[in-house]
Amino acid sequence: MLEPSTVDEAAAAIKTLDGPVHPTGAGSHGVPAVGDTLSTGKLNRILEHNPGDFTAVLEAGVPLAEAQEAFAKAGQWLALDPPAGGTIGGLVATADSGPARHRYGGVRDLVIGITVVLSDGTVARAGGKVIKNVAGYDLAKLFAGSYGTLGLIAEVAVRLHPLPLRTATLTGASADPGRLQAAVRKLNSRPLEANCLDIAWTGHSGQVLVRFGGHTAAERAEAARPLLDGLDDVTVSTDDDAIWAAQRQSQRHPDGVTLKVSGRPTDLEKVLARGEPVVGRAGLGLYWVRGPAEAEWVADVRAALTPRACSIVDGAAPAGVDPWPAPDRGALEVMRRVKARFDPARVFRPGAFVGGI
Repeated sequence: MLEPSTVDEAAAAIKTLDGPVHPTGAGSHGVPAVGDTLSTGKLNRILEHNPGDFTAVLEAGVPLAEAQEAFAKAGQWLALDPPAGGTIGGLVATADSGPARHRYGGVRDLVIGITVVLSDGTVARAGGKVIKNVAGYDLAKLFAGSYGTLGLIAEVAVRLHPLPLRTATLTGASADPGRLQAAVRKLNSRPLEANCLDIAWTGHSGQVLVRFGGHTAAERAEAARPLLDGLDDVTVSTDDDAIWAAQRQSQRHPDGVTLKVSGRPTDLEKVLARGEPVVGRAGLGLYWVRGPAEAEWVADVRAALTPRACSIVDGAAPAGVDPWPAPDRGALEVMRRVKARFDPARVFRPGAFVGGI
């Protein structure tokens, strides 16, 4: 296992490789290993934190929880709350996210600069340390969600946000997917400035969950009650951390398969009507569907939800299926060219990405 402690050490190590390599952080995202392991465990320093600018620069191996603890001392946070936690580099590589994505966006929206090591040992940098930065090619967006197939993410510059000191969650329940869909449509049409807008579905009934943050969180949640007048058991909770921890946890299913559906808010009723447990970002059209580790079940869901892309978060190997949906031929050709440009020697996790890239 390679375990460099500096970017230069990482570049030197990669330059001498004669086979495939698998970059890894904490291993919390369950990405299957391809080749020798290159760990970012010793690239674990917070290099800069600029509270006045709401920015920070971190090495890839910094645990997200550790970074959040440091930022919280200044009343700030990196507005990412993925279910698996893990390291900064792993979070960028997998583009993982949680309920806060509704307001703050995904990884690609919060990374403003990046340093990567390519397969020939070249160290490439893009972006910067200020939020309004348009210099250079946006490598950060390209590497977000690349699953370690283009190069090693070594350092990341991120934008921060004020840490909400108070939160409150408005919930409403129904066993009718159509009523939940109507409530989400109504909520989406109003300028609520909610931190989160989620759905939770057990397979037979579910809830719409809306979280507010800030000093007036409880008052805003109460004011939004009429928007859920078509649902049952409408309540407001100011002790809501456990609610959202459960939402994040339900995005994973270590004993079965979790399919991530990249769709539209209007797909909600169709997704819920299948009868499987679901959580999701109701306002964004992202859903995590849980089921058995069976190839037939995966194929059935994918066929029912076509043309929406359904990728597998957990359980691809036990189910014996490709974790990636079949890509558009034009998009696949573009991705192949990008892979050839950044990793012509196919050092980084060859064959592990969409279309066998």
